[in-house]
Amino acid sequence: MGGSGSHLPRDLLSEYQELTFLSKQEILLAHRRFSELLPKEERERALLTRLPRSKMLMLPELRANPFGHRICRVFSTAADGGGSLSFEDFLDMLSVFSDAASPEIKSHYAFRIFDFDDDGTLDKKDLENLVNCLTGEGEQSRLSPVEMDQLIQNILEESDIDKDGTINLSEFQHIISRSPDFPSSFKIVL
Repeated sequence: MGGSGSHLPRDLLSEYQELTFLSKQEILLAHRRFSELLPKEERERALLTRLPRSKMLMLPELRANPFGHRICRVFSTAADGGGSLSFEDFLDMLSVFSDAASPEIKSHYAFRIFDFDDDGTLDKKDLENLVNCLTGEGEQSRLSPVEMDQLIQNILEESDIDKDGTINLSEFQHIISRSPDFPSSFKIVL
């Protein structure tokens, strides 16, 4: 395999294939890309290393994503909540964003990514953060407070089935189920 100086044991490769929606080739590519983010002398230990979020965001696929920070946080199993990723966290992330993942799995993780305060609902603040991520931080692209309030009102009118002022997971999945292009647009390809 050359180049990366790291190796993925065959038994682990088989286990990762069973536990993810990824092919053998996708897992090997993911291992190479993860290892390349490490200094050369640490690449042999890629399976034992956690990469900080700042390193993970060097991947063009995450750097270009307006939710890159949230994606790292949601898929990180680190106890400190800092968003560092192990190789297995990275595989989980790629698996969910693969074409083979079901719409239910994709919508579950999309909900978690959009739930900025991690309270299990999308409230007005989460929706405002979501819109700001999508429109960008610049003055020209940011919505005015009146536009933001109107948009959030429209989103809640359309999505908040139980009228409690928030969107829960089942309401979110109901809306996503009416968007046939969601599964194909919710992906990261290395």
